Amino acid sequence: MKIATLMLVSTPYFITRYSAFVKAFPACSLHSIELGRTSTTYPWQPHDDPLFYDRWVLTEKPAESESTLNLVKALFRVLNQIQPDAMAIAGYAFPTMIAAAFWCTLHRKPVVIFSDSKADDAPRSWWKELPKRLILQRYQAALVAGKPHRRYLAQLGMSEAALFSGYDVVDNAAFHPDQIEALPNAFERPYFLAINRFVPKKNLLNLVSAYAQYRERVNGKAWDLVLCGDGVLRSQIEAELDRLQLRAYVHLTGFLEQQDILPLYAHAGCFIHASIQEQWGLVVNEAIAAALPVLVSTACGCFEDLVIEGVNGFGFEPENVAQLAELMARMSSEQVDLKVMGQASLQLSQNFSPEYFAEALYDAIQYAAHQLTKSELLAFEKKS
Repeated sequence: MKIATLMLVSTPYFITRYSAFVKAFPACSLHSIELGRTSTTYPWQPHDDPLFYDRWVLTEKPAESESTLNLVKALFRVLNQIQPDAMAIAGYAFPTMIAAAFWCTLHRKPVVIFSDSKADDAPRSWWKELPKRLILQRYQAALVAGKPHRRYLAQLGMSEAALFSGYDVVDNAAFHPDQIEALPNAFERPYFLAINRFVPKKNLLNLVSAYAQYRERVNGKAWDLVLCGDGVLRSQIEAELDRLQLRAYVHLTGFLEQQDILPLYAHAGCFIHASIQEQWGLVVNEAIAAALPVLVSTACGCFEDLVIEGVNGFGFEPENVAQLAELMARMSSEQVDLKVMGQASLQLSQNFSPEYFAEALYDAIQYAAHQLTKSELLAFEKKS
């Protein structure tokens, strides 16, 4: 079976997932189609390493910079060359993604949508949701991230039976404590870790404010804070650190590729993800795979699936600075057993593995193919 997938750009996350799929199902040949080699939104470095599946890049430009017409033309050329038996598409945010679904309809190919959208990602109104309902009718199945994402696609009209979980997973083995604990520690003091793009929705200014309150609560026993990432808010964050006199305790690493992030996970005491809007939060997958206790905003899509309250971490309201400061004080004291919490995280991470993605994608494709065949049989019977 030939399976084509379509996404914005290749990332380490997709490489992990697709590699797991072709390993689990060697009879399937996977063809990964990427809108561009790079993106203006996500600073992943392009790569050309040998993979276990075929890659097709529609433009050498950043994906968002190429015209839709050129992308659609290139997409149709590639699909006509591959002639896939089924297709999986990462969302419908770009017209080229929607065009791919129409190609599948035209050629009677089953199609699965990858989705980690949820109802509270943005203000919703019926006139905005109606086009989504119509677009989703082109898909026979969906591979979603977790519980809130299942609910949202069900609200948009997809059958519960057509929804499969397991989309947002990471390479758990790469973050396992056995693999990373011997890596060097760049920091002398214990620290909280946060990894984000420095953009407003990541809520980093509130995190810095919470950290300042936390330091006031615990006096001389405070942990440091490591902020990994970069973006448009960096200068504003730096100014806030200067204003609060926190430069000696808050460390800005800049954007790091995965191999450079591993030492940070290895030696952190607790991971924090404070977003005010987050479809999922793959860094939380990484943190629990590294056996870290976590503090996660309840606005994050992963919260329901990856945080067991009081067992491997805690949730907090993203706008409640005092609540986060109190939780930070709790985590850095002897009130909780960090090792036990970390082991609970590690155990939970095994439920969200690349193998889980592979099985879910295969099941979704099989379901989509069955539904398409069934609909064609029904259409034939109606004509007879």
